[in-house]
Amino acid sequence: MCMTAKRSALFPALLLALAGLSPVAAAQPGELPETIKRPELRVCSDPNNLPFSNRAGEGFENQLAELVADELGKEVRYEWHAQRRGFLRNTLNAGKCDIVMGTPHLGMLATTRSYYNSTYVFLSRADRNLTFSSMKAPELQDLTIGVHLIGDDGANTPPAHALGEQGIVDNVEGFMIYGDYREDSPPSRLVKAVARDEIDVAAVWGPLAGYYAARSAVPLRLVPITDTLDYMPMLFQYPIAMGVRKTDPFLKNQLNEFIYQNGEEIQALLERYNIPLAGRMEPVILGGGPG
Repeated sequence: MCMTAKRSALFPALLLALAGLSPVAAAQPGELPETIKRPELRVCSDPNNLPFSNRAGEGFENQLAELVADELGKEVRYEWHAQRRGFLRNTLNAGKCDIVMGTPHLGMLATTRSYYNSTYVFLSRADRNLTFSSMKAPELQDLTIGVHLIGDDGANTPPAHALGEQGIVDNVEGFMIYGDYREDSPPSRLVKAVARDEIDVAAVWGPLAGYYAARSAVPLRLVPITDTLDYMPMLFQYPIAMGVRKTDPFLKNQLNEFIYQNGEEIQALLERYNIPLAGRMEPVILGGGPG
């Protein structure tokens, strides 16, 4: 995820991963590209990043890759690499794999039609009764707020920038999104800190919040973040697509057809993982089970 302008980051980790992306050779006219001819669907993926993917195949992007491969009559083969700076340079652009299962629409890649649209949310313990949704809520002045931090190049998450623009700094606690890869899915530390009552509220990307909140022993409240227009062009909602190299329109077309034909199955998959969908999500309380 490589955009350094502060108003342009979604998951800056993925944007930094796109740094240095350059095209590989395209198929000659009349020749089928290797991505169509080979029997594998070669997927660039993070081995430790639930709910998106992990080496055990437990993420929803893993499950989606299996659905795509089955539709195309192929078998999934992964190129594992931590999703941080250099991710695509060392995977997709190196020719080791051909598809990224989840990416915002970026000019550096050829992206499919969106298959979901999610949003940043406020996440808090249900017993705290924090029901505000506005990025300008006065309560934010006094609460301990957790946000993901990416690095020192200005590519932090939209909530982190928005809080900074309001001068809300001293009560903000940063959690490095990369974290320690010896731990399970390091970005989940932010959600777990809410459940443990280490912070009052987190402003966090919806898919991460929804997945881990549903598995929390403590009930957690998710509220979609609103009142963000003043921070434009920085966005808090993003449509997510699959990404391929610009030199591979054949695979992009196959993936677009898959998304079009399998919308209901994709929707059911997202629901199983409690992925919040922008424009359709109401405040919700999740978790409270055995964890």
